[in-house]
Amino acid sequence: MKKIEEYVRSIPDFPEPGIIFRDVTSILQDADGLKLAIDSMQDCLKDVDVDVIVGTESRGFIFGMPIAYNLHKPFVPVRKKGKLPCETISASYDLEYGKAEIEIHKDAIKPGQKVVIIDDLIATGGTVEAAAKLIEQLGGEVVKIVFLMELAGLEGRKKLEKYDVASVIRYEGK
Repeated sequence: MKKIEEYVRSIPDFPEPGIIFRDVTSILQDADGLKLAIDSMQDCLKDVDVDVIVGTESRGFIFGMPIAYNLHKPFVPVRKKGKLPCETISASYDLEYGKAEIEIHKDAIKPGQKVVIIDDLIATGGTVEAAAKLIEQLGGEVVKIVFLMELAGLEGRKKLEKYDVASVIRYEGK
């Protein structure tokens, strides 16, 4: 059986020279790769007491939903501003060239719930840091954060150092 790293397509010099883009779609397009990715991420939770799985838009939905389903836990989406229909709270975070804002429904997390955040990639850590703050604002406890891939050279873990963070694949560069 192939290792999960073998399913990742690496594209040099995208989006700019010197960057190696790690493409998750090549994992999604292969049934064995997709199963291995979800199983590997879920394995990071085998000893974790969790009440709710949260996924960030949009690839956190792809990986978080089947994990929530497998564990028989509710799934909560964290979305870009303006995409959720009910009352929300929001958090903004810095991007390389500007700011972005994410939201969660106000009633999505109950005080005291243990929450796992799922996303495909940790780069600078800004999106998931903002998501964690929203969860905590609602009274939830972030007990684990799981990524499929980590770009360690961008040092996203520094923003998340107070959390238990796991990544299935770790790339040393950017």
